[in-house]
Parts: sequence; C-alpha cells; structure tokens
Amino acid sequence: MFDRIARRYDLLNHLLSCGIDRRWRARVAGLLPSGENLHVLDLAAGTGDQLIALSGTGRVAQGVGLDLADHMLTVGRGKIRKRNLASTLSLQNGDAENLPFASDTFHAVSIAFGIRNMSDVHRTLSGMLRVLKPSGRALILEFSLPTRQAVRAAYLFYLRHLLPRLGAAISGDASAYRYLNETIETFPYGEAFCRIMSAVGFTGVSCTPLTAGIASIYQGDKS
Repeated sequence: MFDRIARRYDLLNHLLSCGIDRRWRARVAGLLPSGENLHVLDLAAGTGDQLIALSGTGRVAQGVGLDLADHMLTVGRGKIRKRNLASTLSLQNGDAENLPFASDTFHAVSIAFGIRNMSDVHRTLSGMLRVLKPSGRALILEFSLPTRQAVRAAYLFYLRHLLPRLGAAISGDASAYRYLNETIETFPYGEAFCRIMSAVGFTGVSCTPLTAGIASIYQGDKS
C-alpha cells in the first residue's frame, strides 16, 4: 500500500496536516537524549522525514532508517542526497518487528506514524528496547484522539469523511486513506500506550499531546 502512494506521500502528509507534521517531527528531534555524535535508528522511516529532522539537530553522527516499502525508500534516498546527508544518513529495507541490529547499538530509536501499523506492537517495542544503548531513548510519534469532546467530534468528522476523499483524489488510492482513519481510531493512545511501553520494560515513560491531542509523542528510556 505504501509503495503505491510513495510518489504523493510527502505532498499528502503536508497538505492533509496543513504543514503541522513538520513541527511535530521537530518536536521529536528536540527530545533526543543528551550528548553529541549520536547514533540513531528510525523505524517505518518511509521517505526519511523523521530521520532528516533528527539529523537537523546537528547532534547525529550516524542515522539509519528502516522500512519495508522500497518505493518510499527510493524517494527518501533522493531527499538525503539533495541535502548532502548521504555520508551521515542511510535508508535500508527491513522489518521493524525483526531488527537486524546488535543489542546496545543506538542512542535513540524513533518511529513516526508507524507503530500503529505493526502487526505485533509488543515485539516492535521490545526490539527497540534491545537495540538501544543503556540510557538510550525511544521516541514515538503517533496519531491519537483529542480528549475535548468538541475537538474530538470535529477531528473524527475530518478523519472519516474529508481526509479519505482528499487522499483518494490526490493519491489515486482510496483504500490507503480509509485505512488511515480506521487505524487511528482503534489504536491505543495516551496512558493506554504508556502502559504498554512500561510493560515492555521502558522507564520514565511519558506522553506529550500535540495540537489538541490529534497526535502524541511517547518517550521511554532504557535503564
């Protein structure tokens, strides 16, 4: 599905979020653990936007992005070359549920708008914890639902009725944008997701709602 929409994926992300997705990714990058020359991993990396945002802090020595969708990765590699970041950042095909990296490898592991797409969320989180160095940090950006009823109602109307039509018209793939609202509405968010992270073994788990709660950043450390 993601390969089918790869060519229009970035345009739709920015258009359907009114550009707010860029600010969200920057917020994630601002939560990297302390230190310089960090080694970072971004899962469900897609076209590389989150990995590029992490690199934009100036504190990333090496960054790897992992994704199963080859067409998305092709777009991302072009963006990395255009920004002259190929010596620092790389994208490779791989499965977030079966990480091909040694334990205690990365200072930070991120995943933006991808954790809800995993068939086994616990396995994915456990893999993230395993490849983190001690004191390393997991940063997860994901859609959530607003708690205020009026905002929630307006958001659900947008998700169910407007977003699928806009997405279908621009991408030419109606099913991809019906899938989006279905996964957002059924995925655990807020304290429910924090409990899942804590159960896997992350410490200092927290949730930061963004833009009235339509997205959230989850943070957890490896002790």
